[in-house]
Amino acid sequence: MSATRSAISRPTAATRGVQQAPMPIFTWKGTDKRGIVMKGEQQAKTEALLRAELRRQGINATQVRPKSKPLFGAAGKKISAKEIAIFSRQLATMMKSGVPIVQALEIIGSGQKNPRMANMVNDLRADIAGGSSIYEGMSKFPVQFDELYRNLVKAGESAGVLETVLETIASYKENIETLKGKIKKALFYPAMVIAVAILVSAIMLVFVVPQFEDVFKGFGAELPAFTQLIVSASRFMVSWWWVVLGVVLGAIVAFVFFYKRSLKFQHFLDRMVLRLPIIGQIMHNSAVARFARTLGVTFAAGVPLVEALATVAGATGNSVYEKAVLRIRDDVAVGYQVNMAMKQVNLFPHMVVQMTAIGEEAGALDAMLMKVAEFFEQEVNNSVDALSSLIEPFVMVIIGVLVGSMVIGMYLPIFKLASVVG
Repeated sequence: MSATRSAISRPTAATRGVQQAPMPIFTWKGTDKRGIVMKGEQQAKTEALLRAELRRQGINATQVRPKSKPLFGAAGKKISAKEIAIFSRQLATMMKSGVPIVQALEIIGSGQKNPRMANMVNDLRADIAGGSSIYEGMSKFPVQFDELYRNLVKAGESAGVLETVLETIASYKENIETLKGKIKKALFYPAMVIAVAILVSAIMLVFVVPQFEDVFKGFGAELPAFTQLIVSASRFMVSWWWVVLGVVLGAIVAFVFFYKRSLKFQHFLDRMVLRLPIIGQIMHNSAVARFARTLGVTFAAGVPLVEALATVAGATGNSVYEKAVLRIRDDVAVGYQVNMAMKQVNLFPHMVVQMTAIGEEAGALDAMLMKVAEFFEQEVNNSVDALSSLIEPFVMVIIGVLVGSMVIGMYLPIFKLASVVG
């Protein structure tokens, strides 16, 4: 931690409260003493100062120019949670190795491929070099560094164990992202296959069925009821496909809009998802795992229990569990033990409540919560693997029903005609 303290200078009276702008980045090209051409990019206050720094390193700069900005503003993709996890791991590793934090951030920033991520790290480095604490610097990026992340960093700075806390955050982020990946895998595959099946059915109704209809007209016989139903659906799709497409797109936009804007709608959907067979149990286990791991990490970092519960609520990934955790926080704030408060919400499995009670009695709540998290993360892994095996035949049945029924409907008149002729 001594490296951290030495790297963070306190602001002077002249600079206190004044936000320092990040230094510009220059690209340069030059030759060293052996005549070998070298090039690179580096931050500096001015071009002259960069030339002087390069001369000090034995490089004769032949070209120094400001790094060109992207054509369309802030280029680069959105900063992902995975990038934040990697950033946390890199920073923790460097600080544990004794690298001053400002220098560590400079190294990390220069190695980023995503320009947005690089700009954020460089801005954070400039803030810390100007006298801000790491917590204050990260507070300017609340989307990338959420309340949980910032509270853990603040606790780590206060206790003088920032390197350890950053390492814990990195492990936490990696575990949570792995868990999210498992959930997405469980939901994405069947949704995509069913969507493709519906798309194929729509294409058949618009392009294939009309061709059969022309053939049927030559029979002069009455079509079977099932075939007539498919032909009627085909005529509707050919005439009103733009209405169907507009309704589908409108429904998707409305769904996303209300899900993001309406807490009641979000709570209703989250509650319905938890009641689904198989998927619901996976979502239950996922929420419990995230609750246990997040609370264990924050409590181990020294965050007060009531404050930790307030932070944990938003990290469960489900509004039903979020409300339950906030109720637990209120009960703990007035003197209840955590396990007793968990019983009252009637949402957590009995095993989780009992292990929490044992952890509280033994004074090892954080360690017990970590074990709970590991158990339920493994349950999610096993459930997702089992679901993948169950879904494949189920999806094939859906595709068979959608596509196969249309094929049968189209060939029914031919079979009927063949029986009459025969």
